Amino acid sequence: MPIYEYRCSSCGFQKEYLRKLSDPVLTDCPECGKETFSKMLSAAGFQLKGSGWYATDFKNSGAKPAAKPDATTASGAKDKGDAGRCEARCEVRHQARR
Repeated sequence: MPIYEYRCSSCGFQKEYLRKLSDPVLTDCPECGKETFSKMLSAAGFQLKGSGWYATDFKNSGAKPAAKPDATTASGAKDKGDAGRCEARCEVRHQARR
C-alpha cells in the first residue's frame, strides 16, 4: 500500500497516511475539521522486502568488467589456445596416415 502525504491549507497540519489505491481521497482535516485537506505531491518512498535484487548487489555501479589481455607464449607469439593444439594434433595425425 502506498504512503500519501496530506496537508491542510487552512491550519497547515501535515501527516502521512498508509492508504489503498482504491480508498477515497481524504478531504476533511483531522485538526481543524475544514474541507481543505489535500494530497501533496512528494517523492515516492518504498521498501524492498524479501529476496531479490538490491542496490548493494551492484557493487561496480554497472561498469563492464575489464577485457582480459590475449595470452602470449614465451616466444612472444599469441597462444591459439585449444584451437591451436587441435590443429597441431590433426596435423600429426594427417602426417602419420601418409
